Amino acid sequence: MREINTFIALMLFGLLFSTAVLAKNGKPVQLKCEYLTDPIGIDISNPRLTWKMEDSRQGAFQTAYQVIVDTDSMSVVDNLGTVWDTGKQAESDMLVSYAGERLRPLTRYFWKVIVWDRDGKAKPSEVAVFEMGMMGVAHWKGAWISDHHDIHQREAPYFRKEFMVKKTVKYARIYIATAGLHDVSLNGERVGDHRLDPMYTRYDRRILYVTYDITKELQSGANAVGVILGNGWYNHQAKAVWNFDQAPWRNRPAFCMDLHITYDDGSSEVIVSERDWKTSLGEIISNNIYTAEHYDARLEQVGWNTVGFDDRKWQQVMYRSAPAPLVTAQALHPIRNVNAISPQSVSKLNDSTYLYDLGRNIAGVTQFSAEGEAGTVIKLIHGERLRENGHVDMSNIDVYYRPTDDTDPFQTDIVILSGKGVDTFMPKFNYKGFRYIEVVSSTPIDLTKDNLLGYFMHSDVPPIGNITSSDSLINRIAWANNNSYLSNLFGYPTDCPQREKNGWTGDGHFAIETALYNFDGITVYEKWLADHRDEQQPNGVLPDIIPTGGWGYGTANGTDWTSTIAIIPWNLYLFYGDLRPLKDNYDAIKRYVDYVTWISPAGLTSWGRGDWVPVKTTSSLELTSSIYYYTDAVILAKAAKLLRRDDDHLKYTALARKVRDAINSKYFDEERALYASGTQTELSMALMWGVVPDDKVKAVAKSLSERVRADGNQIDVGVLGAKAILNALSENGYPDLAYQLASRDTYPSWGAWIAAGATTFLENWDLHATRDISDNHMMFGEIGAWFFKALGGIKPDENAPGFKNILLQPHFVKGLDTFSVRFDGPYGEIKSSWRRSGEKIFLDIVIPANSGATLILPDGSERNLQAGTHAIIW
Repeated sequence: MREINTFIALMLFGLLFSTAVLAKNGKPVQLKCEYLTDPIGIDISNPRLTWKMEDSRQGAFQTAYQVIVDTDSMSVVDNLGTVWDTGKQAESDMLVSYAGERLRPLTRYFWKVIVWDRDGKAKPSEVAVFEMGMMGVAHWKGAWISDHHDIHQREAPYFRKEFMVKKTVKYARIYIATAGLHDVSLNGERVGDHRLDPMYTRYDRRILYVTYDITKELQSGANAVGVILGNGWYNHQAKAVWNFDQAPWRNRPAFCMDLHITYDDGSSEVIVSERDWKTSLGEIISNNIYTAEHYDARLEQVGWNTVGFDDRKWQQVMYRSAPAPLVTAQALHPIRNVNAISPQSVSKLNDSTYLYDLGRNIAGVTQFSAEGEAGTVIKLIHGERLRENGHVDMSNIDVYYRPTDDTDPFQTDIVILSGKGVDTFMPKFNYKGFRYIEVVSSTPIDLTKDNLLGYFMHSDVPPIGNITSSDSLINRIAWANNNSYLSNLFGYPTDCPQREKNGWTGDGHFAIETALYNFDGITVYEKWLADHRDEQQPNGVLPDIIPTGGWGYGTANGTDWTSTIAIIPWNLYLFYGDLRPLKDNYDAIKRYVDYVTWISPAGLTSWGRGDWVPVKTTSSLELTSSIYYYTDAVILAKAAKLLRRDDDHLKYTALARKVRDAINSKYFDEERALYASGTQTELSMALMWGVVPDDKVKAVAKSLSERVRADGNQIDVGVLGAKAILNALSENGYPDLAYQLASRDTYPSWGAWIAAGATTFLENWDLHATRDISDNHMMFGEIGAWFFKALGGIKPDENAPGFKNILLQPHFVKGLDTFSVRFDGPYGEIKSSWRRSGEKIFLDIVIPANSGATLILPDGSERNLQAGTHAIIW
């Protein structure tokens, strides 16, 4: 009897499970507005709405959709959209731009999507939300305020105000725009979990404001709001070679705040930044985004941001003029303390000196706690390397700092103890690049592992890609690649998190594919492209660091670096199927290409930096710069066609042809199938970027393979060649050779870094180099994308972008037994996994609903795959 009952129970469970799966099949999920989940504080008048289709059935696809938007959530539940209702659209689109009635500032909108599946059945989503922000400076109520100090004051300014809440709160928001950085608190508690808000911009042209939900933090009756301002890049007090201390915008930090409260009875109230706020200095006695932060616990004013604090000794604030004409929403994934990292070890070097080792190189901060006599000075020295005597060595990262005295040492937090118990410190307005922390006390002190905690800080972009393989070195290279990428993502991509923290354009576009395969990063890149537009000169010229205080408009900021303006929008289009990045930047791309054409009438240009940090062999600057010029012209011509600018399409198609012909006329030796002197960089760049005549591709690829073998089966490239060489080989008949280069563990190679203990990518192939020796750089990071493209075979299709159709061309390279890659694209998760068994390859593929794939096998045969799972033996 028990066995029968068990059988019946299992049958019923199976039936219920099957029914639940069928009910979910076809349902739209992961609804996002502007690529964010339920965002608040959106400024754009036609936000993009996206979703995915949860349907595991073979051949699943969307036959139609309907988007419904309203200010009343129950109306949306009932399928009523008075704000916007698309009606049933017989389209497979999963990306639409809002086109309803005009959106209103500070208004909350509810929306959902109904999709019709392959069987014509309607499946509604859950209700999602987006909320508009200020939508223009005219809607701000507050004033720009600051304290009375000038740019040389080291101490951070503190601000406070008390206010009353007399009715039941429905919801409440803080909108705060800051020239500099801010840390906001309400009733003694920090608001939100963001770090280093707002993001860095060209401050005299555009300031970002941040929206915080404070509904739960408000209390009935009296409340107190507090703000601390940090210098950030706005008031750069430290001197370094890039002259940020001379930026045209430089001033004492200031802010403008509107605190909006909406009550249950429908009424509202706005608490604003005004002259009734009070200000004082506090325990943050110095802060610099470039060097460190200094904290004197003796100066802490307990309860300064709570109700009832005695602020009679505080000063009145002062008005400031608005720093920039544009104040726009910060609509991107914020910077956070993403991972807490406990020290792997701690060593006592003497009675007052300890060395902490996190076991990996990161960007971020340390939280430090200690107890001691009042006035005890503790220095927290952060670095990537150690000297032979076990102390931190900063000689590889402090080379560009130009201090005027010894009061602000590089990457060294200073903590002065209060003598009143345990003092805890973590910087609010700084981050560093480091693995080791040397703690030096002015008096003997007892410390353990528990006194210090590291935080890996970066823009908190969602991870969407992953690779695993039977080659442990490949796995570790991929892991280190992502560590480097995240260490260099702080609202814009940087070159390194310690020595510079600059948005080097070349580093940004060398790593763009790695970025987009591994992380959902479009929000950060769209922000950075806006920085490009802010920095672009009327003639089209861009600096090679963006944002900049003026440095970077030199003679080498040419095509190989500043092609970011074309390459990044194009890749966003390929990966997301979204035309907006190309549309937003079209005029900027056009001005840029027109400038290069003006200075290069014959079709060739030497404007650029060249193949930076090669192993040993230099390549032709004119060739490499002209190849990027050609690439930009091709992208511009394609963008013109997509945007239906027919005259431009014809013009720039002809320009691209002219540049390509000029390159081949001067540099291509057809008889020997060589470009210029035949370096690895020259050959691989010509192949990857499509300069080689179609009928000569095989011959040039053969020449490249022979050059690599002549060089000892090892790379001899700098950053330009590192972007191209693996792709040039694997896409043109030599994937096994590409894998040999990628999987080497001896110099020069990516694997040599890992074999030497690196947990991030280095700035130089040579571990013993004496310059260009940061241990956390991203400019050699293309290999992280190559794993997806070549070994996993997942590539976007230009003719059906956003992975609507996937070009699936995995290479089953010799020496690798298994390889698996997962990538969560705009339509859902794509999986390509293969394993070798004897002479056969077993390939497992998953194609998400509403998309398809073209599988290209090593023999050149093709198969069209529909959505669903596929098991293939080859």
